[in-house]
Amino acid sequence: MENIRLHIVFSMILFACLTSNSHGLKTQSEALSRLYKNKLKTKTQIDTSPFSAIADFSEERIQSHKWLKNNDLITELPGQPPVNFSQYSGYVTVNPSTGRALFYYFVEADPEKSSEFPLLLWLNGGPGCSSLGLGAMEELGPFRVNSDGKSLYKNDNAWNLVANVLFLETPAGVGFSYSNTTTDYEKSGDKQTAIDNYVFLLKWLKRFPEYKDREFYIAGESYAGHYVPQLAQTILHHNKKSGRPIINLKGMIIGNAAINDDTDDLGMIEYFQTHALISKETLNQYLEYCYYSDNADDECDKAWDQIAEVFKDIDVYNIYAPLCHNSNLTEIPKKASVLNFDPCSDYYVYAYLNRPDVQKAFHANVTKLPYDWDSCSTVLKNWTDSPETVLPILHELMANGIRVSIYRSARLSSSPHIVRRLSNTSPHSCVAVSFSIVLPPPPPPAIVVASPFFGRTSNLGCVFGLAATRPLLPGWFTVAKHSGLKMADERVAWDIGGLNLKI
Repeated sequence: MENIRLHIVFSMILFACLTSNSHGLKTQSEALSRLYKNKLKTKTQIDTSPFSAIADFSEERIQSHKWLKNNDLITELPGQPPVNFSQYSGYVTVNPSTGRALFYYFVEADPEKSSEFPLLLWLNGGPGCSSLGLGAMEELGPFRVNSDGKSLYKNDNAWNLVANVLFLETPAGVGFSYSNTTTDYEKSGDKQTAIDNYVFLLKWLKRFPEYKDREFYIAGESYAGHYVPQLAQTILHHNKKSGRPIINLKGMIIGNAAINDDTDDLGMIEYFQTHALISKETLNQYLEYCYYSDNADDECDKAWDQIAEVFKDIDVYNIYAPLCHNSNLTEIPKKASVLNFDPCSDYYVYAYLNRPDVQKAFHANVTKLPYDWDSCSTVLKNWTDSPETVLPILHELMANGIRVSIYRSARLSSSPHIVRRLSNTSPHSCVAVSFSIVLPPPPPPAIVVASPFFGRTSNLGCVFGLAATRPLLPGWFTVAKHSGLKMADERVAWDIGGLNLKI
């Protein structure tokens, strides 16, 4: 279909985290309306050519930065409980000429096991949202912030139980990442982000050479459905070009991913209507003026405005979750638990990461940025390129032996199960977007992802909800047990929709 598309899912995911966080733009609907109108001006096709990192940043030309590792060691974060693993954070300059630097937070596994575990890079989506504040502090990192905004408690489901986890705030302008050339913020896009992320990894591995040959995985959520496969493709192409594994990429994991505009847009709007969030009339207006028409911009804007009103009153990560009605911090921390979802956690993280002593401990904000840290960027005003689909990249990765896992949440409206269903019925996309994939299929045990379509077969022969894979990471079943997932017949029944997990 060659009509101009709204790409609403792109717009929605960009500032989805602002649903319960008003530190940035006034409302999420305002942010979404502005962004989708900008997206209408351009239409970017998939670029299947190798992303070329700048020659000066080739792996051979980068000098060892091992001495910087000691400077990045975190002795202790303010309010942190005792732990036995090491933490590091700091900056890696990805473009010296413009002064563009990306901020990272690295959490090693238990010292007795860290050498056995792989290296995993986590990327949050947006584009423009923080892997430190969201990924590390609210999702899979070792700590969560208490309601006082001053102290931390342990996350018993942290991913560093099974991997050495690297969180990256990308692109520049997100979180503590910055550029000394502010026009960089107007040039951000998929391709530049992939290049910067690749250069970051090359330099970071010079700083941490013990991970140079470690098995490497890339994981992320939402718009990381673009970031992750694009970075994986960049690594794959440079490995092929050099004739050796510069980075030992083994697989990728993406959750609730934006991967294909045609199905992402329609699936999300259908989800809204089937869950009584919008009327049938609004759905029909969207279909008539936005999906099937090329020349009805004014009517399409009106349809979108009606849809955007929905975002004011729900959490797009979990449409059944309560909203935050009291964002004030407490003098004494409330009793906290990872399993007891707190809708005000965004505010706790915001308060914590804007404290000077916390930033000093993280080696962050060294240039004294003229704005607060925020979970989603307020300085990225433009996104230059965003291909309509990354399915060809997924096919290429799997054809080259890269293991791919895609999961989804039944309660998340931005990339709902309907999207995965529609993608599975698109031509040539079956193997790429089944809920969890690996080529070739290894022997049991396997992960079985429970879904509303479990066991059904599409007209392409796709079996929905079924994945013949072993865990992507060693010890994955351990995490499953920690998360309260059920074990049955040497398989894991994984129903993300039944958990309040923002992953």
